[in-house]
Amino acid sequence: GMEKRMPYLTWIAATRRALVLITTTALLAACGTGEGPDITAGWPPEKLYADARDELNSGNWQQAIKQLEKLESRYPFGKWAQQAQIDLAYANYKEGDRALALAAVDRFMKLHPNHSQLDYAYYLKGLINFNEQQGFMASLGGQDLSERDLRAARDAFDAFREVVTRWPDGRYADDARERMRYLVNTMAQGEVKIARYYFDRAAYVAAANRAESVVKLYQQTPAVEQALYILMISYEKLGMTDLQQDAERVFKTNFPDSPLPRDGIAKIDRKWYQFWK
Repeated sequence: GMEKRMPYLTWIAATRRALVLITTTALLAACGTGEGPDITAGWPPEKLYADARDELNSGNWQQAIKQLEKLESRYPFGKWAQQAQIDLAYANYKEGDRALALAAVDRFMKLHPNHSQLDYAYYLKGLINFNEQQGFMASLGGQDLSERDLRAARDAFDAFREVVTRWPDGRYADDARERMRYLVNTMAQGEVKIARYYFDRAAYVAAANRAESVVKLYQQTPAVEQALYILMISYEKLGMTDLQQDAERVFKTNFPDSPLPRDGIAKIDRKWYQFWK
């Protein structure tokens, strides 16, 4: 009896294996893209890019990213990959993924240092970081600020400076200059806020050093008035009379009508910035 049943059992096992294989293959085909078969398979690069541009122009960032990634992977050499890289940076920036956007733009700049769109790449890198430091500005009302908080603003400034220096008459130069002016004020006031943080915690040496850096590095910004005042009162707390008198003389010469000596450090206006329009 057992001998007679074996072929039957073997057939059942083989049939089950076949069914599992067929089902798995069908599932993989259906789930490969999550949307059934990939209709873009076999598309030439022109068509794939046109489709990606349509998604970009419509603000469908995730769909655009998918198409651009396909374009770069299927046609990894030449102009199509280059265009896909720079557009991926933009799409990820609009999608709000700073890390991926920066990775894409840095890869583009490294691979194509003489590209005709290099000025745009630097400008875009500036925008990505500029957007990030808006979050930093919103945090200025909080108590704890660190060096990390100013990094995005500095990175944005450096990228815009590259645009202005290398392409002074380019299409992005004027906007880059405006944002640089804005960022200087941002960074200066950020430094003042950190100086205040140190002063409030009786770390007067750190407060004086931070305030002094504002006076030296950001001479034409509104933050200098506050920085000089913090420098003056930090020296006073440290008992450094000569330095305190020097700072006070400079402060009174430059800001004779300042309300700070009357109102004190607590009255320094926090609403110093305007969000970029």
